[in-house]
Amino acid sequence: MWNDNLFTKALNTQYPIIQAGMAGGPTTPELVAAVSNAGGLGTLGAGYMKPNQMKEAIQRIQELTNQPFAVNLFIPEIQDVSERQIKKANELLQPFREELKLTEPEIATSSTETFEKQLEVVMQEEVAVCSFTFGVPSTRVIQQLKEKNIVVVGTATTVKEALINEEKGVDMVVMQGSEAGGHRGTFADTFENGMVGTMSLIPQTVDQVNIPVIAAGGIMDGRGVLAALTLGAQAVQMGTAFLTVLESGAKQQHIAAILNSTEAQTVITSVISGKPARGIQNEFITKLQPYEKSLPEYPILNTLTKSIRSEAAKQNRPEWVHMWSGQSPRLCKRQTVEKLIADIAAQVDEIMKSRR
Repeated sequence: MWNDNLFTKALNTQYPIIQAGMAGGPTTPELVAAVSNAGGLGTLGAGYMKPNQMKEAIQRIQELTNQPFAVNLFIPEIQDVSERQIKKANELLQPFREELKLTEPEIATSSTETFEKQLEVVMQEEVAVCSFTFGVPSTRVIQQLKEKNIVVVGTATTVKEALINEEKGVDMVVMQGSEAGGHRGTFADTFENGMVGTMSLIPQTVDQVNIPVIAAGGIMDGRGVLAALTLGAQAVQMGTAFLTVLESGAKQQHIAAILNSTEAQTVITSVISGKPARGIQNEFITKLQPYEKSLPEYPILNTLTKSIRSEAAKQNRPEWVHMWSGQSPRLCKRQTVEKLIADIAAQVDEIMKSRR
């Protein structure tokens, strides 16, 4: 049975399918709960959430499902950016702000305080799974989570990074292939080295680590799920496929863009947040791309562009909104979570049946 393995046994889910923790709005409590109720593992993308917001969302999910779900957090990144670099970036962003009638945002001092409080909420609420991206938590944090019987899941884009996750003590690791939408999880290698395709990355990682491997990047249906499991993954993590479901909290412009895009229209860019991410090409990316290497790194640039993207969405200006997407948008559908997961399961079963 394809859905009876180390992952489903450890998490007590019906299927080895994880809905990615997409931060910034898409992962509403309704989406997370719907995924878990349909037999997968829903994930609250809490990277940008304040601790009190996160607690409210977790408690709402708990009201909607009695099944396990995950919370995804960002490992804090403290960047030392010069005032000159920020000034230059603001000059480039000024035309957008003028048209949208916005002022320059303040840059808050980076700290780990929010992250530490987020962890406290995860432990207080006894969430089943806590996953991380942009790095690996300390062994102390991992131990604290395990003492609460919380499964710890890391993110990696190379075998080297997977080994670091394993050495630190995580229980499972998501291997993010280059096809994946949204931010790249690279943290201990160069961005270029982390651009390995999912189907190349999975078997090489499985051969080198002893913890369960989760495949991510370009997986949209039963064919992708079965391919990943065949290569040795114990589960798959899917993001873009869940962005267009009816329960998604993604902005309507974003959903429409994905449903009307092709595999050739996504690009990797850091001009939106300061960190390489895959999304649908638009005017904002095109105009800032020539200055990419001179712009501040994440999270500074993300703060500088946030109000622009938010206001552009309110004013229905999709050309200035970030629209993260993996490389398989043609496979997206506007349907319920329940139907998406049921169709995946049926397709896997049909393929396996045809090969007997």
